[in-house]
This record gives sequence, structure tokens and C-alpha cells, in this order.
Amino acid sequence: MGIELDPSPELAQYAHPHKLVTSAWLGGKLGLPDLKVIESDEESLLYDIGHIPTAMRICWDKDLNDSPHRDFIDGAAFARLMQSKGISRTDTVVIYGDRSNLWAMYTLWVFELFGHPDVRLLDGGRDAWMQEEKEISYAVPEFPATEYPKVTRDDSTHRIFADELQSRLEEFQILDLRDPVAFSGSSPEDTTAHNSVNVSRTGHIPGAANLSSSANLYPNSRFRARAELDQQLHSALAGQDRQLQPTGPTVVYCTDGARAAGQWFTLHHLLGWENVRLYDGSWVEWGNRVRAPIAHGDASASA
Repeated sequence: MGIELDPSPELAQYAHPHKLVTSAWLGGKLGLPDLKVIESDEESLLYDIGHIPTAMRICWDKDLNDSPHRDFIDGAAFARLMQSKGISRTDTVVIYGDRSNLWAMYTLWVFELFGHPDVRLLDGGRDAWMQEEKEISYAVPEFPATEYPKVTRDDSTHRIFADELQSRLEEFQILDLRDPVAFSGSSPEDTTAHNSVNVSRTGHIPGAANLSSSANLYPNSRFRARAELDQQLHSALAGQDRQLQPTGPTVVYCTDGARAAGQWFTLHHLLGWENVRLYDGSWVEWGNRVRAPIAHGDASASA
């Protein structure tokens, strides 16, 4: 572990409080040599109109994706990215972004695929920082290159591929983070997705329950208290005649993986569900996949 943990009392309630930091804690630590701050936005140009001092930009689409293979970059490319940003394996990395940390949580999830030892999320993200009118900067920091090691990406602990999911459907608790209309199959358009996608079929993965990721957050973009998160989840599932077990193998998906990454963070780090995997292919892949089973109907009818 790098820099000391944020001791803020409001974080102690979560299963893994070391995964979050408050804006007050971060503001007091800016400038420490072993702290690296990353902004990862849906709209990357936001960085140019002001960002947290010392923060560097990582574009989730350009920097972390291997587009020809529709996959993430490999260990060698991730090491080069870290080296170019001046991030060492022992640094504490704090990630934040726009839209209530939507893609920041996705970026954090990728960091965890590469096993970076100390990566944390700024609770509330860019939204909260700006609402509090805290200091911003226009300077793009440059840090000396590091010798970040090449690390093999772990695609088994927090990630699942379509082949395994399809072959073991009945073994998983599956959560769909798309809007109810897309989930039911009555419309191909998911209004909560960050952009439009071309999918040949509508519906949802059989056995899935439907959740809204926005229910995890207060209006100021910070996470709800742990008891509220538990209650929100219980109420949503009860309305669909579902009861999930925190110890059960769980898969989360959405349209493109972003909101599902947020639900993964909530379940795994805040509520302590240890066996949660993100299907990052999500409906973009499943809806176009040959012979992949689908179901239709609203959330209560799909139980």
C-alpha cells in the first residue's frame, strides 16, 4: 500500500474503504511524489477546460483499448502507458472523471485487471470537485519516465467472456444495468448508454435481473451509505421476485461495460461481494452474437 488511507469516517462503513478517497483528503495530498491522479472522462475535452492540479488524462477508449482486437491493451502496452505517465508500481493512483465517475470506474477496473497494488476512486468524481469550487489547473503535468514492469493481465478474476457465460448461464446471478425499455426488448435503444450502438437483436440475457446504476449515488454523485446501497439493491430485486446471495457467482453487464463497471465497484468494493465479474462485451456483443440465447419481457416477467 502506498500513501496512508483516507481516515474519513464516512468511508469506514464500506467493505473496502481503502478504495475510496474524499475530495478533502485528495486536496491535502496533491503534490506528493508517490501520488498520481488520473482523470478519465466520457468527454475527454473536459480535461482541457480545467482539472484537478497534477492530474493526468487517460482516455479509456484511446489509451486502454486495442481496437483491432476489440480488447484491452496487453501487459507490455499497459507498462508503456504507465511509464509515459511517470507512474510506478508502488505509486498510489487516484482516478476520477465526469458523469459521476462513469468511465473512471471502468478505468479503475482495467487497472485492477493489471493488478496495480494501490488504485483508488475519488468519491463524487469531477462533478463533486467542481461543485465544491475547489482549485483547478490548466497545466498538463509531466513526470519522469518510470520502469513500470510488464504484468500479465488477469482476465479471470474480475472479467468474464461470452463463451464461458453462455456455457454456464444457470450458474450465475446476472445483473443487467440497461434501462428497462432496452432490457424488456421493446426498444433497441438504451437511453442510458453513452452513445448509440448497432445491435441486431433486442432483449436481455436469460435469467438476468434489471438494475439502475444511478440508484447507487446521491444527487451530488457520491456513493450512498452502505445501508442504503443494500436497501436499494434489495428493493430492486424484491420487485422482480429475486433474492441474490452476496457469496454467489455474479455477472454484471450493460450496453458497453461502463455502468456495469460501476455496479462491479459497488458490489465488490463497497458491499463486499467477492465473486463479481464484469462481462465487458455486454449487449454490444451478446445482442449480435450468433446463437446466443435471449429473453424478452420486463423485469418482473423475466424472473
